[in-house]
Amino acid sequence: MKKIITFTVVIFTAVGILFLANQGLQALDQQHRNTKHSQKNQVVTIFNWGDYIDPVLIKKFEHESGYKIDYETFDSNEAMFTKIKQGGTHYDLAIPSDYMIQKMKEAHLLEPLDHQKLIGLSNYNPVLMDQRFDPKNKYSLPYFWGTLGLVYNDKYVKPNELKNWDDLWNAKWKNSIMLYDSARDVMAVGLASNNNSVNTKNTGELMAAKGRLDALMPNVKAIVGDEIKMYMVQDEAKIALDFSGDARQMMAENSHLHYLVPNGRGNVWFDNMVIPKTVQNKAGAYAFMNFMADPHNAAQNAEYNGYATPNEAAKQLLPAHIKNDTAFYPTQTKLAQLTTYQDLGLDWTEKYNDLFLEFKMSTNR
Repeated sequence: MKKIITFTVVIFTAVGILFLANQGLQALDQQHRNTKHSQKNQVVTIFNWGDYIDPVLIKKFEHESGYKIDYETFDSNEAMFTKIKQGGTHYDLAIPSDYMIQKMKEAHLLEPLDHQKLIGLSNYNPVLMDQRFDPKNKYSLPYFWGTLGLVYNDKYVKPNELKNWDDLWNAKWKNSIMLYDSARDVMAVGLASNNNSVNTKNTGELMAAKGRLDALMPNVKAIVGDEIKMYMVQDEAKIALDFSGDARQMMAENSHLHYLVPNGRGNVWFDNMVIPKTVQNKAGAYAFMNFMADPHNAAQNAEYNGYATPNEAAKQLLPAHIKNDTAFYPTQTKLAQLTTYQDLGLDWTEKYNDLFLEFKMSTNR
């Protein structure tokens, strides 16, 4: 009987030990999961264009907020859209352009913003808010904005020789113009020179724009990408079609370069902050947006990049030669002539791309 009792005690003791051990393992596992969850919520993953933020600001945000930044980059709106749409990503914040915000919204890839969690909204220039691609800024807040225009070298070009898009067709500029390798932007030049909308869905207007571009071909030296900045800095061309922020960077390296937005129709663009459906740290995303709404941070970023800040309070902190330069901060009259690109849909986007490709191939003959 004693043996039975002893054996029973041993069994129950062993069971008890196993139970306690299992409980301990479960507690450790839960602690590990909680730690991983806590670590994940301490990281803000941002998907942005390359070299589009002052690195000092990333360190400052991490120091002030306690969050860590995981910063990934893309080189086109389309690449960014595809990666987010495919899923499997964990971006808390992305910075697409105007027409792509419209496309992402329609594809249900964006979280609506809770304006109650946003600080510093009054700092933004109201003229740059409530745009057609995002009414009432339901899904996005401006990060940078700018224009499409012309960079020229005063060694070869006088200021009064470039006022309108039509001036590019002057035979004087034979083999002198570099175009940025972008279907929408080059087609916009052809359309604007005919006083047509840069978002037209009229086949006749598109064909007429293509005809205008074909006539421009003798003046085109090359169609290139980001290396256009290096070429202009090194005096390789007299004129270039490019964006305002790129122009500012060129001008910082070559005092003979200047930027202008031709009279008439044209393009004004916006890169805005959005919260994708892939968000895992929404609190961190709002913390970063509020950080960038601070006038001092926005001004520092604008000086670093050369792009125009939408933060009016930040603009007032910029040096006079920057904030008073109407080439980079156009007047309201000039802005009223300019249009943001709209999402054209697949069929019309392909038409723009096909016409641009035909023109591009003709320049290589």
